[in-house]
Amino acid sequence: MSEPSFQDDVLTELGDDKLTEIAGLLGTDTNGARDTVAATVGAMTGDLQQKADADDDDGNEVRQAFAEVTQAPLEGVATLGGGLGGLLSGGMMAGVLAKVSKPVANAVSKKTGIPAPTVARVIEMLIPVLLAVFAKRAAGKAGGAGAGAGAPSAAGAESPIPSPGAVPGAAGAAPGAGGGLGDLLGQILGGGKK
Repeated sequence: MSEPSFQDDVLTELGDDKLTEIAGLLGTDTNGARDTVAATVGAMTGDLQQKADADDDDGNEVRQAFAEVTQAPLEGVATLGGGLGGLLSGGMMAGVLAKVSKPVANAVSKKTGIPAPTVARVIEMLIPVLLAVFAKRAAGKAGGAGAGAGAPSAAGAESPIPSPGAVPGAAGAAPGAGGGLGDLLGQILGGGKK
């Protein structure tokens, strides 16, 4: 059994209601919205992977953000109900995603012809969903037992993770934050394939 791709997980987490909302924002149908979301998520994860591979301040920041996600999956998603304003105080990964949003919006705009401000609004809607998927994938990789936290939420990202006791392997994620962080990052972004 192969795991779904990262984009598939994001689309599942997004749910039909949010996808319809994005379609309305874009002035398209749900298939057009799905394509735009997939292109946007692909651009964001590609940018994150590229930055994580770099040996500079940006690379350090991305690696630290992923280490935070793997060590404390609940911390970064605890403030998702508060919208983007509350989200930005919700952890390092939220800040990293916000930072890459403008260049990604510009790149997706050039590729699709959708105005960059519209793509930026879509990205704002996607950030809480991306955080939820990162946390779920990290929890699943960290302890195996966290895989139960991967149940899709119909409302998008309002309550993506069950009670705090649902991630018993969170402390076990620390070894992955060392030399294996790049492997874990690839697993989280790449669909879980070794």
